[in-house]
Amino acid sequence: MNLITIVCLLMLILLLFKVPVFVSIIVPTIIYFIFTPGLAIISVAQRFIAGVESIPLLAVPFFVFSGILMNYSGVTKRIMEFAEVLTGRMYGGLAQVNVLLSTLMGGLSGSNLADAAMEAKMLVPEMRKHGYSNEFSTVVTAASSLITPMIPPGIAMILYGSVTNVSIGKLFIAGIGPGIMMCVFMMILVHFISKRRGYMRMRENHAGIKDIWTVTKRAFFPLCLPVVIIGGIRIGAFTPTEAGAVSIIYALILGIAYRELTLDYFFETIKETIKTTASIMLIVGASSAFAWMLTRERIPQTITETLVVVIKNKYLFLVGVNIFLLFVGMFIEGGAATIVLAPLLAPAAASFGIDPIQFGMVVIFNLAIGCLTPPLGTVMFVTCQITGCKIERFTREAVPFFILFFILLILLTYVPFFSTVFVNMMY
Repeated sequence: MNLITIVCLLMLILLLFKVPVFVSIIVPTIIYFIFTPGLAIISVAQRFIAGVESIPLLAVPFFVFSGILMNYSGVTKRIMEFAEVLTGRMYGGLAQVNVLLSTLMGGLSGSNLADAAMEAKMLVPEMRKHGYSNEFSTVVTAASSLITPMIPPGIAMILYGSVTNVSIGKLFIAGIGPGIMMCVFMMILVHFISKRRGYMRMRENHAGIKDIWTVTKRAFFPLCLPVVIIGGIRIGAFTPTEAGAVSIIYALILGIAYRELTLDYFFETIKETIKTTASIMLIVGASSAFAWMLTRERIPQTITETLVVVIKNKYLFLVGVNIFLLFVGMFIEGGAATIVLAPLLAPAAASFGIDPIQFGMVVIFNLAIGCLTPPLGTVMFVTCQITGCKIERFTREAVPFFILFFILLILLTYVPFFSTVFVNMMY
């Protein structure tokens, strides 16, 4: 057994034992550098730093800070009121609010973990008070958060674009179609489950024009943020990275205008941003060093050459990629998997003539599903920890949602229209 095989197996073993992702990646990498002749141990630090010295990655702390500011400045509350009015007549009213809120907040926070944690604290207690089971409430919260990476400005898109040299602006626009599709299909599924279980509507009568106007007026400016970001990128007013800074200024203005962002809250948002950004960047840097190690061993080239030689059909190639990524997503955090695997798979996809934007959506959605699956699904663990739901009950309750996600994955994989329709319209 050669050294590269040993370090890869060691990484998987550490992840299985729930060692922090950063440590699980960097420890095997350090071992590789120590035992490989001609490599200095200082090179690990150099590769680590090189991995985070990327202009597109500046967008990550910007959008993380913006999303946290939204939660502290009253924006989230206004958007939830807006969602409640729109879904009040549907079966499973609060569950429908959960799904729609994730879709709307996807354009603000960019992080599925942040979205899941926020809704688990805010909505699940209310759902339990209204007779929803704890496991159903938890699953809806976790499953709906998977919409967030697909809605611009998803952090997953920034990571994918930065490591594959695909336009982040185009990825942002491409995510609109899959994000809306996921929202609609998930709301339909929630409708049938809620109707069968007797989870009733929040209101029997349609919302009046006055109610709709009131909540729309309160939520209007928060809902404009995705339009500002995408519009600004498209007309060239700012880059995707600069859009993150714009979103922070926008969130600050809203917080001051709504008079809900106090000085204490502001310092709290800074602390949360530092913690979240540090955890992301540690994984990015470690993954960059690990990816350099794989490249030095010619593993990306070997995988690409093998796929091209063995698989002659692009449709079979996509089947293989889906199976592989779904398996990887069960064990490895989505951001780390994106940074390590996207540079390996994107060239092979290009050799089959697959649209790079569509392939990016397929990769991002595959790894998003992995966040929800045992044994190491990060979103699953976060929501279950907050709500006190048992993993076994969560898994059983999530089966209909897994089936829905696999259907949506097939549509995204083999129908490019869903990923490219808005890109082709705007570009």
